[in-house]
Amino acid sequence: MACVEDISSDDEIHEEVLHLVTWNVGTASPPPDVTSLLQLDSLSPAMDMYVIGLQEVNSRITNFLSDLAFDDPWSIFFMSVLSPLGYIKLSSVRMQGLLLLIFVKHAHLPFIRDVHTHYTRTGLYGYWGNKGGVTIRMSLYGHTVCFINCHLPAHMENTEQRLDDFEKILEMQFEEENIPSTLDHDVLFWFGDLNFRIADYGIHFVRESINNRRYNLLWDKDQLNMAKKKEAFLQEFSEGPLQFKPTYKFDLHSDVYDTSEKKRKPAWTDRILWRVKSLCQHASKEDDFSEEEQTISVTLNNYISHMSYGISDHKPVTGTFGLELKPLLSDPLVTLSPEGEWSAEHDVLLSYSAVPGFPSSAWDWIGLFKVTFRHANDYVTYAWVEDDEISSNEDSKQVYMSAAEIPDMGGEFLLCYYSNNLQSIVGISQPFQVIHLEALINLDWNFYFFCFLCI
Repeated sequence: MACVEDISSDDEIHEEVLHLVTWNVGTASPPPDVTSLLQLDSLSPAMDMYVIGLQEVNSRITNFLSDLAFDDPWSIFFMSVLSPLGYIKLSSVRMQGLLLLIFVKHAHLPFIRDVHTHYTRTGLYGYWGNKGGVTIRMSLYGHTVCFINCHLPAHMENTEQRLDDFEKILEMQFEEENIPSTLDHDVLFWFGDLNFRIADYGIHFVRESINNRRYNLLWDKDQLNMAKKKEAFLQEFSEGPLQFKPTYKFDLHSDVYDTSEKKRKPAWTDRILWRVKSLCQHASKEDDFSEEEQTISVTLNNYISHMSYGISDHKPVTGTFGLELKPLLSDPLVTLSPEGEWSAEHDVLLSYSAVPGFPSSAWDWIGLFKVTFRHANDYVTYAWVEDDEISSNEDSKQVYMSAAEIPDMGGEFLLCYYSNNLQSIVGISQPFQVIHLEALINLDWNFYFFCFLCI
């Protein structure tokens, strides 16, 4: 039985809304529109974070080598959709056809730290990455959160291999020091094309049950549900009810199940599960559990498939979650802001201050970004915090940027402080205007002309 989640009421508790996507895209290119997939047309509050796990991204040798040098088409596509809405690509990890992307709202960047990635090959006895898992972990407002996107072995008879591979993925260790193991994170999300099938029942009974929307008749024979009754480590994971059609296998560009000669039996291969560490520790103890110990909880808001997408033989599945947490971090490591009027007419100044003990480095830099920037390297220009420093006192430091680097066209921008030691953005300014140089020149001429008329 999965751990039951609870959290004490507290005025300080925040809720972060996460939207997870898993989709086996079958080597296809991105679709024209993902509004419904990302629930961009929802009346609910905007998501704080998008976690997108893809399987079978085109990894032919020519595509893969190109993607190593440049962002892959799927990453570019999701950045083009989400960056105008105020999301930045926080991190990504790729292993052949497996791709995991995380996007967050700008406001959360200073409170997300220790971001690390990993991948685990399980194909060909661990030598090939066509199957396995890709992982991103982080500290979110001081709580450790881990995301694992998996593609496990196919076919009805390979249940034990799927379980063995998942256990191997769980056992992996991050290379960096002082990073907890996967199961030691406060919250762990496990999702992907897990490839579990519906056992025992014949294809006609399965399809008839689906046609009559009597999905509950199939739940007991779902291999993952069956395994959860036997495997202790799986019982720590929760999953929402499977109240949607099995998401595999469909004819392309249709909602019709496989009509090929193989006539694959439908299955819920595409799944999203989660695990809350404190609840599982509580379940293993005999003593009373103090509600004060529970500083983070997970609530599933919806768990659905998206039948309108037909680019592959899988339908995408999404889960929207509320993470209720008591922030353990309240202040950014660095605060910064522009000083005076900014334009390409003259060098400009900015000031910043860091908390005591901040691990600064000579390789730290401050970037000027458009408000729709896509990722940490999508800057317009930057300044080194040490080399370009012009003044310093106990409270703050001043850094300059050359007029030659400021965009003539002006517009709305942000300043971000990037920490080399922490490998992340640790401070972000409020949006501000850089004045259009031509408009500034016209303003000056108008002023001179007005003065001339007054003489």
